[in-house]
Formats: sequence, C-alpha cells, structure tokens
Amino acid sequence: MNELVQINSTPEAAGIVHVSLNRPDARNALSFELIEQLERAVATVAAHSAARVLILSGNGKSFCAGMDLRGVLHDSQKMGLMLHGLARVGLALRKLSIPVIAKVQGAAIGGGCGLVVACDFAFTHEQAKFGCPEVDLGVCPAVVAPFLISKIGAGRARALLLAGGIVDGQEAARIGMATHLVGVEQLDSATIDFAHKLSSGGPNAIATTKRWLHQLDGLLEESVLTKAANLSAEIISGNEAQERLRARFDTTQSKS
Repeated sequence: MNELVQINSTPEAAGIVHVSLNRPDARNALSFELIEQLERAVATVAAHSAARVLILSGNGKSFCAGMDLRGVLHDSQKMGLMLHGLARVGLALRKLSIPVIAKVQGAAIGGGCGLVVACDFAFTHEQAKFGCPEVDLGVCPAVVAPFLISKIGAGRARALLLAGGIVDGQEAARIGMATHLVGVEQLDSATIDFAHKLSSGGPNAIATTKRWLHQLDGLLEESVLTKAANLSAEIISGNEAQERLRARFDTTQSKS
C-alpha cells in the first residue's frame, strides 16, 4: 500500500513523534486514502504511551494544499466521507493528550489550513501561505471554521472565511494562525528545539490541561463537527459548487 502518511519516532528523541503527509507530487492534497491513513496515524500516536510531543508536517514544498477537489466532480458522496474524515482527524488532533506542533514550510490551504489550526502550535516562516479560499469555488469551509474560530477568534475568522483570503506566514503569525515565526533556515531546528522543551513538561499535567481546555472549547464538540461536515457536503454537491469546480478542474470538457 502506498504510504501516504509516515510515522517516525525513536527512543532517543525524548518521545517526539513525527507524522508527515507524504503525497508531495500532489502538494499533499487530502485524498480519501490520505485522510484514512492520517486518521489511523493519529490514533496510533494516541495509543503510544511513550509519546510526549507530535510534530505534524508535509513532505515536499507544501504542507498541504487542501482537499483533493478533483474527486468531487464525479463522486460527491465520497467527498462527503472525506469531509467527515477531515473533521474526525481535526478533532483527534485537538483531543490528543500530548502537545501537537504543525511545522508549516509551504502552503497550508483549505483543509490543510484546518489541520494547522487544529494543532496546539504552528511554526512557519514569512514566505509560507495560509488560507481558506473555499468560497471562491462555491464551497463552504464549515469544517475548518470551528478550529479557525477557536484559534484566531470569531471576528478574524469571519473576515478570512468570507473573503476567501490567502495570507503569508508573517500575517498568519500576526493574527494567531501560527504561533511561531522563524527564518526558513531555522524552521526545522526551531521546531525540534521547542518540541524538546515541551517534552520536558509533566505528562499528567499537560494531559489534564489539554482535557480541560478542550472541555472549555464548546465549538469543538463532535456534534458541531458532524454538522459542519454535513453542511459542507451539502453545499459541495450543489450546482454552484459543481459548476465552479468543473470550470477549474475538469479538463475533459476542453478535450471534447
């Protein structure tokens, strides 16, 4: 089976686990299979008693270019399953008992941006790109919205989601989507250094704090995210979204 998600952890790494999206030729776009493997990977980390920190990253030039929307054109039912899978992955990342760091070296767009804001921390650099351009394609970013609101506040999330905007790493850090802005050359080392710092904290204290913070965050209940996935699936299967997506992605029409 093609390994679309890689897990790497070593005893000498102080309990630091690396989970990497591994679809670089497609800018780590979220296919049905990748989402399935990512969900299993997060569950594996959750069951890993020696894990102290998770670093989530993307192989290649992009962190994650978002949902693989080409699949929507001819199978909107499968996209609905993907949206529900993405919602479950985001919630699983948020509910992990250990700190989760997103290392964003390139574009984090749409669902990829959703993964970033589901994490506790995000390291990036000025040239990276963040954003939720779904409305431009006639798509509703309902699954990303609860995580984004939790991360940057309702007002800023509203402005970003309704405008469908893309921002650079510097702006992402300013508004709170990223927690740490470093030079591109220091991204790897700064992320690892911070992960080691986090790994020295008391595991029970961190786990209890994360559980309490999750309880306080009513936006991220499972029922809310299920409703979000249903809403996105409904909109994406409608005529407006399908026409816009065909205009952008369907090359069969131009060949006929």
